[in-house]
Amino acid sequence: MHSQYGGMTVNERLFAAGLLDAFDTAAKRRARDEMIRILARVELDGPDGAAIVDTILADPTKYGV
Repeated sequence: MHSQYGGMTVNERLFAAGLLDAFDTAAKRRARDEMIRILARVELDGPDGAAIVDTILADPTKYGV
């Protein structure tokens, strides 16, 4: 299966899917489950998506949140 997001960063994936603002809003609200659902829409699901979200929430200022 070929991924339309192969080789893209998380932000590039979110931007390409038109989900960057939704993800940023969810991150500012610290809405973990919503953030994970949004990442799943850009093929970052399961443990990968959860790990990304947990990393962002652990130090939000590092990621501009």
